Amino acid sequence: MTLAAPVAALCAAFAPGDAGAQARLDARYTASLAGLPIGEGTWQIVIGEGDYSATAKGSTTGLMKAFTGGYGHTITQGTLQAGKPVLSSYTASIQSYKKGNEVSLKVDGGAVKDLKLDPPAETEPERVPVTEASKSGVLDPMTATLVRMTGNGDVMSPEACQRKLPVFDGRLRYDLNLAFKRMDQVKADKGYAGPVVVCSVIFTPVAGYIPTRAAIKYLQEQRNIEIWLAPIGGTRVLVPFRIEGPTPVGRAALEADEFVVTALPPKEPIKASIKPKEKDKPTKAAASETKPTP
Repeated sequence: MTLAAPVAALCAAFAPGDAGAQARLDARYTASLAGLPIGEGTWQIVIGEGDYSATAKGSTTGLMKAFTGGYGHTITQGTLQAGKPVLSSYTASIQSYKKGNEVSLKVDGGAVKDLKLDPPAETEPERVPVTEASKSGVLDPMTATLVRMTGNGDVMSPEACQRKLPVFDGRLRYDLNLAFKRMDQVKADKGYAGPVVVCSVIFTPVAGYIPTRAAIKYLQEQRNIEIWLAPIGGTRVLVPFRIEGPTPVGRAALEADEFVVTALPPKEPIKASIKPKEKDKPTKAAASETKPTP
């Protein structure tokens, strides 16, 4: 899946919201490369009093659909203490014409407690091994897309970018170093219109990668990757509205067309499910019609 790793590497942040603040975000995104649309997807986030969930689904479109073929989804659920994640369960599934990739990951207090991969992790001699130490103090990729602002100050402030994020996606362990770049304005076709905090992002691989790989070298060298963070109204949580960065064939971007926040009553249960609906998982017969996340 051509854009999966770069998009995962661009997404950044820390943990969801305050006790008592409950809201749901329903967002729709379009991915583009060199100005041409190549994919689309949806993202739902639910923040409860002591827990959170997030579900993302996507497929390729246009020329990318013809070349790759496939479909992807990622889901996470977790619990919070003092607004920080203490337990999360993450699953990811990507299906394409030629292969599939399944990840099931549980993180407890920053430590990986359970990991299942299909196919199994590769073990080439030149690959930097994923050790127990490198899997300590980490966030799963979906939890790492939620930025919580502590305290009672302005949510939309440069402090949103002042963080280093240790991420483990089941195969690759990497750090994302954020720094404040500027404030900007956005307007979705439906939903949010207002300020965003724009952060620069530097990708640093830690384990599970091959240092000589061109894609890894390219990402490490980039100093022009940006993530635009917008608020989930009623909470102290920011999430990506736009992610963009250079590629060897043009600038890639993932941007929200719809960004709709709904306040939830205090006892509203989290509705996202760890298991996707059966109809969302492509079959071999439908492989030529379903496409993976960009």
